[in-house]
Amino acid sequence: MSNSKLNILTKGFFKENPTLILVLGCCPTLAVTTSVTNALGMGAATTFVLLMSNMLISALKNVIPDKVRIPSYIVIIATFVSMIDLLIQGFLPSLSASLGVFIPLIVVNCIVLGRAEAFANKNTVLDSLLDGLGMGIGFTIALTLIGAIREILGSGSFLGYHFIPSEYNMLIFVLAPGAFLVFGFVMAAVRFIVNKREEKKKHCEN
Repeated sequence: MSNSKLNILTKGFFKENPTLILVLGCCPTLAVTTSVTNALGMGAATTFVLLMSNMLISALKNVIPDKVRIPSYIVIIATFVSMIDLLIQGFLPSLSASLGVFIPLIVVNCIVLGRAEAFANKNTVLDSLLDGLGMGIGFTIALTLIGAIREILGSGSFLGYHFIPSEYNMLIFVLAPGAFLVFGFVMAAVRFIVNKREEKKKHCEN
């Protein structure tokens, strides 16, 4: 894989992480990250929708009339969201119950629509696939980091396995205030690391 392709794939991991750097998709980030299982499920579902919608929109970019561009994107995204929602309901009913309305709401997730408009609409199918995969992985990383911290501190467990006695659990971390606290600290840490890497890179170039 060439450096340009690799950069398209990896930029969403941290450098342009859709949640921690671009601050997109905050609603599901705050709502579903009470556990790692929920975070991984939401991340995987969003990654699937990003991949499929990016590829199809890129393939059809010269066919879709400009005046109905956004409605067309929403129809395409909604189709793949419906598919993944039905699959989760059929094969992972407990996860479907945990995520609730947030799976259907992927349709209006600004990460998905944003990548369709900003990238897939202007680039090749392969590049759009790599961009969707990279942004999806970055979103999943953000959800998993926040979910792990909230689950460990709030429930004393990890992936459902309890290892901290309940009397030591800090319940605020499984509630809304805890979500904002953890989100803020993780975002600050990632931004600090990314900025340090950029400064080091510029210093080496000079």
